Amino acid sequence: MPREEDPHFPPPRLFFVLFRQEDRTIMELKVIDTFNDLIETCKDGEYGFRASAEHAKSPALRTLFERRALDCALAAEQLAQRVLAAGGRPETGGTASGALHRGWIAVRGQLAGYSDLALLESCERGEDIALDSYRNALAADLPAADRELVAMQFEAVKRSHQQIRELRNDERVRSL
Repeated sequence: MPREEDPHFPPPRLFFVLFRQEDRTIMELKVIDTFNDLIETCKDGEYGFRASAEHAKSPALRTLFERRALDCALAAEQLAQRVLAAGGRPETGGTASGALHRGWIAVRGQLAGYSDLALLESCERGEDIALDSYRNALAADLPAADRELVAMQFEAVKRSHQQIRELRNDERVRSL
């Protein structure tokens, strides 16, 4: 004979879901929140580098932007895996401010023409934002393994930022 459900008590499966949400530790919630912020930053970088690659005149610069977009996508995926492991739902897109920045670059490009210098300057601004996001994440209280992942990605962003800055400086000299 089937058991009747008590209308005042949630079904067992719903109870488990509710219990699991409350069962997350403060540390897991902090990791989920911090990593989701970084995922959005990585997605902004991925979208920005892809858009820059489409408009780059230099084949070498186009290749660099495409490679950097892939690096950002990989970083977002690594972070998403950790969010899932902590029981969270990973972000799937970038930030509103990132979308506005890309929109502004598109308008500027349509009005003044896309130049490799303008694209490099835009990418450097994006990398500045990414560096700030990673610094904020490193300031958070994270478990050692998560801190190690953030630190590794932070070093990659610093190297990318330095490379973009050097290319931007070279392009400024060429455009004089």
